[in-house]
Amino acid sequence: MFNAGKMPLPKPMSDALGACRTAFVALFLFSMAINVLLLAAPIYMMQVYDRVLSSRSVETLMMLTAMVIIAFVVMGALELVRGRVMTGMGRWLDERLGPEVLTGDIIAALRRSGWRSSQGLRDLAIYRAFLTGPGVFPIMDAPWAPLFLAVLFILHPLLGFIGTAGAAVLFALALANEFFTRKVLREAGAASRNSQLQADMAVRNADVVEAMGMLPALVQRWNSINGDGLALQAKAANRASWISTISKVVRVALQSIILGAGAYLTIEHEASGGVMIGASIILGRALSPVEQAIGAWKGLVAARGAYARLKVQLIATPVRGLRTSLPAPEGHLRLEAVVFAPPGVKEAMIKNVSFELAAGETVAMIGPSAAGKTTLARLIVGNWQPQRGNVRLDGADISSWEPDELGPHVGYLPQDIELFAGTVRDNIARMGGGDDAAVIEAAKNADVHEMILDLPNGYDTEIGDGGAWLSGGQRQRIALARALYGNPKLLVLDEPSSSLDASAELRMIQTLAALKGKSTVVLVTHRLNFLALADKVMILRAGAIEAFGPRDEVMARGPAGEGPLRMVPGSGGVPMRLGPGQHSHNQAPQGQARQEQPSQARQNS
Repeated sequence: MFNAGKMPLPKPMSDALGACRTAFVALFLFSMAINVLLLAAPIYMMQVYDRVLSSRSVETLMMLTAMVIIAFVVMGALELVRGRVMTGMGRWLDERLGPEVLTGDIIAALRRSGWRSSQGLRDLAIYRAFLTGPGVFPIMDAPWAPLFLAVLFILHPLLGFIGTAGAAVLFALALANEFFTRKVLREAGAASRNSQLQADMAVRNADVVEAMGMLPALVQRWNSINGDGLALQAKAANRASWISTISKVVRVALQSIILGAGAYLTIEHEASGGVMIGASIILGRALSPVEQAIGAWKGLVAARGAYARLKVQLIATPVRGLRTSLPAPEGHLRLEAVVFAPPGVKEAMIKNVSFELAAGETVAMIGPSAAGKTTLARLIVGNWQPQRGNVRLDGADISSWEPDELGPHVGYLPQDIELFAGTVRDNIARMGGGDDAAVIEAAKNADVHEMILDLPNGYDTEIGDGGAWLSGGQRQRIALARALYGNPKLLVLDEPSSSLDASAELRMIQTLAALKGKSTVVLVTHRLNFLALADKVMILRAGAIEAFGPRDEVMARGPAGEGPLRMVPGSGGVPMRLGPGQHSHNQAPQGQARQEQPSQARQNS
């Protein structure tokens, strides 16, 4: 329906619109029939003036009246059917494209760190609302304006020329409306989306906003951004109002002019009185869609912009289900000269990282804040793709796996825990149907079975949006159970104890110790006690590996030029570098490039 640039339609959209081809043909035929039936009114008027009044035949009047009423009833039925077809098609497109668009929103959130918006679904809603609203019908009727102009030419060439000139003027006004409002409406839409994003961020962080008195500042910031959008919308509305007013004046004037022309032709005996009245009605019908389209231009521009953004998003979203199915992985992990920089960032955050883990091995990844540990974890699970190098699982590049097939074999516990509205069981089962026994097994492996049973409804307890009814420690332990669900072969844990107290941390260590040899584990941690679980230790600094190897060797050697590492009493489990003349007496090896406070351990790497 819209020409949103020269880029080809993405396959999901072309398939969906292609499946609507029959509906489009039906809408075309309905519109044609409706516009033909609209000629019944002027024809009836001409017949009444030219035949009924002169013959004074009541029978003719009754027959003509019955015919025109039947025509209006059929036209009304076609209008109703056309509206229902448009509504059904809009809903069908939403159901067909909605999953693809939501997938695109999620992929966009992965590729743009910090992006947490479902703008694609909003765009789809805007497009659907336009398709099912009154603004689309003038556009569907506008192509039939030449039919009415042709009838005017048949009645008399002068009337046809007046009607054509009037249509040309209104069409020029429509182009002017497009020219003067397109850029402003686009900027207003961008400002509106930005203000919505700011509001979403503020609501998501309500605890911090209220506790630290940030509400007035955030409201003021949002009001400023929203005010810019409102000012642009008002500017576009004022311009459109001017053009809409001019178009109404032109249309009313044209109807009077053509009525006068009809009267002149009647006086000159070149037309009848019925032609004079009928021409006025026909011209009004020919110009009405153009005038209505000018009034509905804002909705048209919004729908066209939404359509264009949907095209871009769906083109950028990789098509799923096309890759060859690979056998279940064993857990052999290998990184080959991996280099990664987020979009728009010139300096790489991960620099030529290479290492290898045999199936069942555990590596503890340590290093100062902003060393790139969380970034590397996201690359390992396949959420981000490196610019150079490869992340391989059982020899296959992680990007060659079908995500929906690889996912059940991967357990991921991110630093920022996000649960979903639903029950505890739903979240552990990764929001799928799942098997009760597998859910309980995962909970027991994560040592949260007893905790869950203490909840009001056990596994069927509703946890609220994002797990709002749970404590931070409960959320983290349930997220660990989710990561362990299905006994994955690759387990990536990013600061798994950041929200746990000492006793809960000890239980988590025992949980991970029980997994030794069953899963390949990548453990991002600042905590000394977790290092006892590691077969290998990696020290990461500034996105590059500073040291990697067997745990005892790396811990004895420590970071380059800094000597071995040991535990300092009272450090809260944070490994510390030995000072001059000091010696490590720890039984369990530890590792950390530099001293960090416990609070720093919870920051995003």
